Amino acid sequence: MDVFKYQIIVFYKNMSLFRKIFGSSNPASEENQESEFNKSLTDNATSIDEKFIYNFKRNGGKFLYCENADEVKEQFENILEENDWFESEVLCYEPNLFGMLDDNKLMYTKPLTPKFLLASCENLIAEEGSILFSSKQIKQNKPNELPTNIIIIANTSQILATKSDGLSAIKKKYERDYPTNITTIKYFEKAKEEDFTQYGSSAKNLYLLLLEDL
Repeated sequence: MDVFKYQIIVFYKNMSLFRKIFGSSNPASEENQESEFNKSLTDNATSIDEKFIYNFKRNGGKFLYCENADEVKEQFENILEENDWFESEVLCYEPNLFGMLDDNKLMYTKPLTPKFLLASCENLIAEEGSILFSSKQIKQNKPNELPTNIIIIANTSQILATKSDGLSAIKKKYERDYPTNITTIKYFEKAKEEDFTQYGSSAKNLYLLLLEDL
């Protein structure tokens, strides 16, 4: 089952703040649903949540909505199965995520050739559909030094309108031990040759598991 099909199943199963996106009572094809999804997000009255999802997907990101922690684990295992990543090496710097790796026999102690990065993030930036990181999640690695494949676990409350809002949130969150290496990753697929705006960017194959916490 591909990632877009995961999204359709999860969105229909959950009555959440995104219900209006896929909440039509009339059955429709996946292509029509995606078209309506994109149309609604280009409306001037869209929320920052909707704007983030639209821009994130436009950048090539793979978005999976989760209503609870059990669904996060389920979708994580779906990704592992889809890519045949079971029993692989993984880059992960956050002890609170080690349990998910242990449950799936993934090795994260001094990995030599990690298949993917598992991390949280500081915030999700709606205006550009990007992920804001700091040294708390990626240490001092630059984006091009991270694995090509990345799985991010974040909460809906982390979606903010602009990058300046994200920087303000970091400043407020860390009164002491302020993080370094604050950076964003925006491009989640290889840029088209004619798209010079993405020249020099480090494209990632990125999955976002977004947990409802509002």
